[in-house]
Amino acid sequence: MTGPFDEKNGLVELNPDLRPRLGRIRQALFDFDGTLSLLRQGWEDIMAPMMLEMISPNAPPSPEMAQEVSQYIDQSTGMLTIRQMEWLAQAVHRYGRASKRLEASEYKAIYVQRILEVVRQRAAVLLNGQAERQAFMLAGAQDFLEKLAARGLTLYLASGTDHADVVNEAGLLGMEAFFDGRIHGALDASEAHDKERLIRRILEQNNLHGDELLVVGDGPVEIRVAVAQGALALGVASDEIARSGWNLHKVKRLTQAGADVLIPDFSRAEQLEVFLFP
Repeated sequence: MTGPFDEKNGLVELNPDLRPRLGRIRQALFDFDGTLSLLRQGWEDIMAPMMLEMISPNAPPSPEMAQEVSQYIDQSTGMLTIRQMEWLAQAVHRYGRASKRLEASEYKAIYVQRILEVVRQRAAVLLNGQAERQAFMLAGAQDFLEKLAARGLTLYLASGTDHADVVNEAGLLGMEAFFDGRIHGALDASEAHDKERLIRRILEQNNLHGDELLVVGDGPVEIRVAVAQGALALGVASDEIARSGWNLHKVKRLTQAGADVLIPDFSRAEQLEVFLFP
């Protein structure tokens, strides 16, 4: 691979008007899964078959169904899980193949049970000392968080995953101290931790101008919200299996979402720090 997204380039600017806005960041909001944590790496490969199973329980799904599910998961990455399951409930009704239709909360319970089996297996590897924490973190993630914390930035963690699970998984990776209680996982009843609401609240309650907030994520949801609110949008287009390097599919979706800057991982934390704080 050659060009701006080869292994030699750790940062690609997409917004030609970005430079004058840099240097004023006071707070930063991070997505969790796929951006910092890899404990749920491969979640799409669990959600897609589960959705197709629910849509077409008694017959193989059509190629059109599989494509629709894949596209939806891709564009909804970063969204509250319950919202994704609401879409699934509508799709089950629309296709009409399932004799029994469940509520979104019931579909979510099935998905959560399956993904947590994977998380528990990986957590056991950590707790048994068979792997270091870094094995389940994006390359350089801890180093970059340390650099921002040393600058006195207030850091937030946001995720579409259930709140209790995010808090637990951040603790497993030793990240909770960076966020000091500012961890916001999904609360289905109130949706108070929806990323759009959270970003607006951070800006309003702290009287921040847009370029004083940095939003970091690998999903189009948080990037689109950041751009809409005038915050700085840092897209993380990483190969989660390798823990580093470019994922060109993520490059495409984050570019389309309007990211100001793309990075493949945090392994060049010093270069990234100098860029953001010239």
